[in-house]
Formats: sequence, structure tokens, C-alpha cells
Amino acid sequence: MPKLKFLKSNLGEEEVAVLMEMLPSGLENTKLLYTSNPFNVDTVEGDFQSILNLGLVNNIRQINKFFIRVNDKLEVGQYYLGRYESIRNRYARKRVRLNPLIFGITFLFDFLFLRIAPKIWGLKKIYFLVTRGRNRLLSKGEVLGRLVSCGFEIIDNRNVQGIHYFLVKKVSSPIVSDNPSYGPLIRLNRMGKNGKLIKVYKFRTMHPYAEYLHDYVLKQNGYADTGKPAADFRLTFYGPFLRRYWLDELPQLINVFKGEMKLIGVRPVSPRYFQDIPEDLQQLRLKHKPGCIPPYVALDRKGAKDDVLLAEREYLLMKESNPYWTDFKLFFVAIFNIIFKRKRSA
Repeated sequence: MPKLKFLKSNLGEEEVAVLMEMLPSGLENTKLLYTSNPFNVDTVEGDFQSILNLGLVNNIRQINKFFIRVNDKLEVGQYYLGRYESIRNRYARKRVRLNPLIFGITFLFDFLFLRIAPKIWGLKKIYFLVTRGRNRLLSKGEVLGRLVSCGFEIIDNRNVQGIHYFLVKKVSSPIVSDNPSYGPLIRLNRMGKNGKLIKVYKFRTMHPYAEYLHDYVLKQNGYADTGKPAADFRLTFYGPFLRRYWLDELPQLINVFKGEMKLIGVRPVSPRYFQDIPEDLQQLRLKHKPGCIPPYVALDRKGAKDDVLLAEREYLLMKESNPYWTDFKLFFVAIFNIIFKRKRSA
């Protein structure tokens, strides 16, 4: 079979075996590509159920444009398979091959030039001029998030010999309409007073396009005791540190100045998370602006989801009876707990 021979000539036996296992329609119903150019996707014609591209996503200059072209070629319910090398896999590969000093220098160069530069205006142009978009440093979260934003549902993702193989299914046209978060300062949709959606400012703690993977992560792992998604691969390596000390939330002061938030109050949550809050607490929440410092800090409660919700209920009932004194008192209590009791973010 020519297709099978092509696969074996470009991949190892283990990779071929995994691909054959992942293919939902078999090689005979699959269009086979090895490209990073969207133009080659446009040439795909005929009857097929799947498109398999052996070209690494890391070498595609306009990733979303490429995924959208693939989406256009597929009917709803048909499949797309592809490959990418994640940041973790690349670092593991280089750590094995290089001595510690050279690895450290390479790591710093990769992070600054291949990861940071493409996100900064001006440097982005230099980056593409030098690299032509090849060998890009990508996280698992960014690749899968881009796929979801381009109308695909994630079916499978496997790490084989340091390369990730993904299988996705077309479920809709591309949905990447509002600007996805990409830079170090992001704005996230959160529930404000009276159910109004507000853009909450934060420093990035997750990989780009992570917002499109919330339901996928919950489906895979559910919630942790902290009330946040468990085993969340969308977090950057520095994300937990920023979160623990609330450094990621400092830009929320912009929302305070805009009158959308207060210094203390229930934490601003996403519309998806809001659905998982008890209905009576939802109604209480909608009466008030969210805050930068959550009630569980001021009331010295644990950061587990149930404790956080219990603290929010207690705080909101206190607000009902004494709205101004409650915030004034709890603000200073929260500062005391943070400094002297070393209260940290959940």
C-alpha cells in the first residue's frame, strides 16, 4: 500500500502503529499530507473521511490559517490528525543531547526568541524574518486550544517518542472571533454585577488559547479541591508561583478604577464556572461587584471549593445586613491574614 509505505519511510514503527490505531477511518479513506503550507491543503480533493498531516505544527507559520483551511475541507464529523513537539518534549530532548551549560544557554535562547519574541510587536517581525515561522516553541495547551478555536473537538492526544499525535473531529466552523489571549497581560470574560460580562485584567499564568480548553480539561480531570480544574496542563511553569502570591491579579486594580470590581468581594468567575455554583448563591453573587481579595482569605477559611463557596455565602449575607462596614472591616482582616498568617491563594 503506497500510503503505508510513505508512513513507514517517514516515521518509526511505533509511530506508524499508533497512527494506524488512532485513524478512525483507515488509510484508504484518509488524505495524506506532509506540509506546513496552507496552499497544499487547498489542493485536497475527492472523497475522504480524514486528513492526516505529518508536517509538525511547529513549522507552520500561520497556524490558525492552516487549521481553518483544514476545517474548510472537512464535513462536520470528519477527522484531522496531526503532529507537534511540545515545549516539555523539546527541552527533554535537548537536555539528553547537550551538556548542562550549553543546555542552559539553549533553553534561555529558545524561551526568549522562540517563545516570547513572537508575542511582542516589532520583535514578532524579526522572529518571522529569521525563522520564517519554523521550529516554533509551542505548548500542548496552545496547540489544542488553537484546534478547538478553529472548530474542532479533541478526541485523542498521545505522546510517542517525544512527539504528540492528535486526533480531532470537526464540530463547527471556526469560533475564534474575539481576540484570544496571547500576550503577558490578558483580559478574561468574567461575571460581574447583575450578570454583566466584564473583561478582568490578569497577568498570564496559562498558555495562549487556554480559555478554549476549559471544558476539555474538566471533562478529563474534573475539579481539584481548590475549586480549579485538576491536573491543569494549561498552566505555565511560572503560573503556580504567580497565583500563590496573587501577583497575577495585580492588574485587577484596573477593573477597580473602572468601577467594575471592589478591593474585597467574591472572586470574578467565568460563565462556565458560574454554572457550577448553587443557584441561591448565584442570585446573591449577582447583586454585588466581584472583588480582588476573596472572602475565604478574610474569613481565614481553606481554599477548597466548598470552603470558598461557604465563605462567599457568609460574606454576602453579612453584606446584606451591613454593606459598608463589612467590606471595610474584612479588607483589613484580609491584609492581616495575608501578612501575618501567610494566607495564600488556593
